[in-house]
Amino acid sequence: MDRRDFLTANRRKKTKITGQNTSVRRVTSGINPYSGPWTDNEITHLLKRTMFGAKRNDIIYFRGRSISQAVDELLNPTAPQPSPPVKEYQTSTTPGVNADGNITQGTTWVNDINSDGTVQSQRRASYKKWMTGNLVNQDRSIREKMILFWIDHFGNEATDVGNANWIYAQHALIRQYALGNFKAMVDAITKDVAMLRYLNGYLNIASAPDENYGRELMELFTIGKGPDSKYTENDVKEAAKVLTGWQINGTTYTSFFNANRHSTTNKTFSSFFNNTVITGRTGSTAGQLELNDLWNMIFATQESAKFIVRKLYRFFVYYTIDATIEANVITPLADIFRANNYEIKPVLSALFKSEHFFDALNQSCLIKPPVDHVIGCMREFGVVFPDKTAAYQDAYNTWDVLVGWMSEMNQDIGDPPDVSGWQAYYQAPQFHEIWINSDTLPKRNQFTDAMIAFGFTQGEVTVKIDALEFTKKLSNPSDPNALVNDAVTLIYRMPISDTTKQMIKQQILLSNQTSDYYWTNAWNAYLATPTDPTVLNVINTRLKGLYQYLMDMAEYQLS
Repeated sequence: MDRRDFLTANRRKKTKITGQNTSVRRVTSGINPYSGPWTDNEITHLLKRTMFGAKRNDIIYFRGRSISQAVDELLNPTAPQPSPPVKEYQTSTTPGVNADGNITQGTTWVNDINSDGTVQSQRRASYKKWMTGNLVNQDRSIREKMILFWIDHFGNEATDVGNANWIYAQHALIRQYALGNFKAMVDAITKDVAMLRYLNGYLNIASAPDENYGRELMELFTIGKGPDSKYTENDVKEAAKVLTGWQINGTTYTSFFNANRHSTTNKTFSSFFNNTVITGRTGSTAGQLELNDLWNMIFATQESAKFIVRKLYRFFVYYTIDATIEANVITPLADIFRANNYEIKPVLSALFKSEHFFDALNQSCLIKPPVDHVIGCMREFGVVFPDKTAAYQDAYNTWDVLVGWMSEMNQDIGDPPDVSGWQAYYQAPQFHEIWINSDTLPKRNQFTDAMIAFGFTQGEVTVKIDALEFTKKLSNPSDPNALVNDAVTLIYRMPISDTTKQMIKQQILLSNQTSDYYWTNAWNAYLATPTDPTVLNVINTRLKGLYQYLMDMAEYQLS
């Protein structure tokens, strides 16, 4: 969807938005280093794409950094990894029945072996709350967004895997490799217990090779279905033989290789793989040795590098890739990927420092995924949540509400709909348009309306947008023109006309009066007597109306 078509179709009739009107989107820039201006606009663009929302403090922080320094910091997190999820759920109170008695409330469950179905269901929910808390409290880096990218890429459904301990272990694996080596991550994921369970790898034996994982390995995880992806059906079958013998130890929750179930025959591949023959091996090391040969074969293809780069591009830049972008961006980034032995950071560094990434046509052109919409809203408005250490129960309960909202908008975090991930990241030609429909758009507005109006209450804890506190941090809140301009600049990625700003100011902040002092006097009265309920109500009502209006406009859906 062209961003201007999107805005034309969905904006309020009373709002007129200015901007260039083109029906064809032509982007010819490449990956040469960006040398243009480094202003709040470029900083905000970088942060909204690499993090969940752009907080005002982060924008101010990166004003003191160059583009290169900013990207390097985002790609090299220094904050410690978050502590694992804890037992915040309640188990059976029936006398003599304690399905989860090995661990106490507030301690982690990730290493506790438990086969009870109810407990595992509670732990899966706990995992999603925990992951949501990580996003809300993310450090100033790309780490959490890359983890979401890889969770989508490998597409394991938590409900299908069933065991939350296994899902968490896979998450920890992805967290380890999210900014590391892609080849090493694929090798680890292949032997991961959750993946072995999800795609039947544990059932793959020499006498009856199961092609499920071998097929998805090529089609979804490493090579894809691009124009030059020419692997064959026989390649899938031969890969399945290489993958035989890996099993799950249900007692220890670990995977292991069983040489007795491994196919020891030679595996012969097509001309796409240069007619490679992987020699069949025996013994306890056979599984890993043949996997190493498989990775060397797969990652020797240029298409494997291009496939991953295309996915990164669609996730972080834009979802349309034409012949020019393929030549100017995808191919050179794929060359960097292969030249660096599939290290992830060099590719991201080149992309985020490029003239193409900061091209005007690549800004404010992505429809926000639900996670960006919900988490970005919370972070940009500085919404305060309970401390996960001092009040873990309250923290998890409030994060759970966000899990529900994101799921309502069709992004059930930690639980992609199938092995392909969320459709909006891969389904041509709609791609991110899929996030917006007659059901989800009202829910997006309902979420922001609720958060600015009254928030939500869990137990004795209320979580909401504090319009006053947000406004106090703006450059000049007493000036209604500066206030509207600052608010629009912070939460939008697309400019709106001065006429529209004046209309918003007059109708909301000035209560349909014409002189700016109607707002200025009200704000100064609040500063003089901040506890006066009448004065406070006047200010709060107008501010809530302002932010609700801005978040209900179509522009707010774009990143």
